[in-house]
Amino acid sequence: MQYLDTGWISVFVTLLLAGFVLFNISRAKGEKSLFIRRIPGLNALDDAIGRATEMGRPVIMVPGLGGLSAVSVQALNVFGHVTRKAAQFSTPIRLCCADAAVYTVAQEIIKDVYQSQGMLDRYDANSVQFVSDRQFAFAAGVSGMILREKAAATFLLGEFFAESLIFAETANSVGAIQVAGSTTQTQTPFFIAACDYVLIGDEFYAASAYLRREPVLVGSLVGQDWGKALVIFIVLIGALLGSFERTQPADLVRVRKDGGAAAMEPISQHEDRAKRTSKKLVDETTMFRLFNPMVSEEMLDIKRDKKPNEEAAAGGGE
Repeated sequence: MQYLDTGWISVFVTLLLAGFVLFNISRAKGEKSLFIRRIPGLNALDDAIGRATEMGRPVIMVPGLGGLSAVSVQALNVFGHVTRKAAQFSTPIRLCCADAAVYTVAQEIIKDVYQSQGMLDRYDANSVQFVSDRQFAFAAGVSGMILREKAAATFLLGEFFAESLIFAETANSVGAIQVAGSTTQTQTPFFIAACDYVLIGDEFYAASAYLRREPVLVGSLVGQDWGKALVIFIVLIGALLGSFERTQPADLVRVRKDGGAAAMEPISQHEDRAKRTSKKLVDETTMFRLFNPMVSEEMLDIKRDKKPNEEAAAGGGE
């Protein structure tokens, strides 16, 4: 039944996408690098850290209000890169969390970064702080920290809601360079209006591959882009084919209930379906049938094996 619900085309596209990803991972391992387009917001990371170092002010990073999810992990990966650069110049950092699980993981990531750079003595356990799990208490705490410490750069990456503009305007008031990105589409316009650089759409998820250049990440990103190109190609071909078929004449027939050799006979184009014209309908095109497999009543009639107690009850009734 699951095959009938989804159709073979979805299974084929999924397998093809997996093939694209695996093939590009092997390419990334065999070659030095695959091309990833320039992302201005991520290119600005080094400039923001350099400015904070020159001014002697801290860098503040906020992974949003979300729990420990793919979005938060992606933000922490970017913050790990920021911390690696900041550790090289002894630039102070502040990472503010609103979730206990994110706070714990962030502590380990930041500590590992300092340890991998051979600068564990510079690691400050207070650089990662749990502020509050309440939305506007968290917004007030982070805003107060930005104002008190006169942050030179702020990185707002993750899942944000109404507090997004509070952070952006507060950081703007102290002259901080701001790099922001969120998967919450309703908050992206506020970031665009108030921040210097914004990661839009897939740029947020491509950040790890762009910064770290690991073969698995880069190959996966390129493979997904190939999959997107395939979907665009299918949509264009389907639109053209569907439009062409809609202009073709349709054979109108009437099916008799009595059956027999002459069970079908032509009907007028003005009969049935509200004076239908002799052109094909949407549900008669090839693309519609491709993505909507025909399911008969016999396919939906599922006969289940009777349980032993049901068989005994049926036998006793006889």
